[in-house]
Amino acid sequence: MSSWPEKAPPPPGPALRAVIGLVSAPAGGSASALSAVPRLLRSAGGTIIGHAVGAAKEVSSLTAHVALYPAGVLAERRELHDPRHRIDTLSPLTRGLILDDIAASGTPIVLVHGIVDNRAAFAFLRRTLRRRGFGRITTVNYSPLTSDIRVAAQHLARHVERVCSQTGYEQVFLVGHSLGGIIARYYVQRLGGDVRVPSLISLGSPHAGTHTARLLPLKVARQLRPGSGLMRELAEPTECRTRFVAIYSDADEVVLPHRSASLEHPDLMVTRVRIHGVGHLSLLVDREVVHTVADALTERMAAELAAIGLD
Repeated sequence: MSSWPEKAPPPPGPALRAVIGLVSAPAGGSASALSAVPRLLRSAGGTIIGHAVGAAKEVSSLTAHVALYPAGVLAERRELHDPRHRIDTLSPLTRGLILDDIAASGTPIVLVHGIVDNRAAFAFLRRTLRRRGFGRITTVNYSPLTSDIRVAAQHLARHVERVCSQTGYEQVFLVGHSLGGIIARYYVQRLGGDVRVPSLISLGSPHAGTHTARLLPLKVARQLRPGSGLMRELAEPTECRTRFVAIYSDADEVVLPHRSASLEHPDLMVTRVRIHGVGHLSLLVDREVVHTVADALTERMAAELAAIGLD
């Protein structure tokens, strides 16, 4: 029958070796044994002091724990709210826009609808802009019976002033669909609105007129015909600081010819974006278009659009 070999006991520590040496020392070696006493006291003393300090800290921690315990019985209900420089309460897209372009994220956006339409036409575009992080969005309703683009532009000017007064911002972005883009352009180009508007985005707006306007017996339609007095006025030399983004489609059934919506003027800063296969009204709900609008409102993305040259 086999048995496991017995393990040798661990070697004694320094203090224990000193004690063993002291006990087992022969009578003649009393001097050397006594010399080990100071080493024993120093080793034992250091160990005792270390344990004493650790015990004192543990007692202090236990005392504090007992004193604070009642305060932690109930679940914490205090909200972590600090309104100073907070962005963690915002959506990821809003935070991203603020970090990427803080000016664009706060600048109000004014939407201008087309002929015989109203602000409801911008429901999808407005929702998309909010999801992309733009917070201040307003629409201006002008009368569907508007007979003069110049009068409508003056109405837009008053609306922009109200928006600036209410928000404290000195500038706004303008986005206009169809006739709304022409009204917005007249405001910034002929009424001094370029001071208030750093960027204007037009969607399917007949900047050089459209032949379909000949089918409508309205004064405002006569102003939208190619070669009309208003079109000649907009084609005159100008000093306008507004940056234009003209989005137009090669399938627009209202603006004919399609190139009329591309806005060609030697004195204007224009980025032209051609969209393929999207109808006139569909420009307001097409995903590619609405995201292009959002991109065009930020300085970095607008620069990329201009560099790509999507015309």
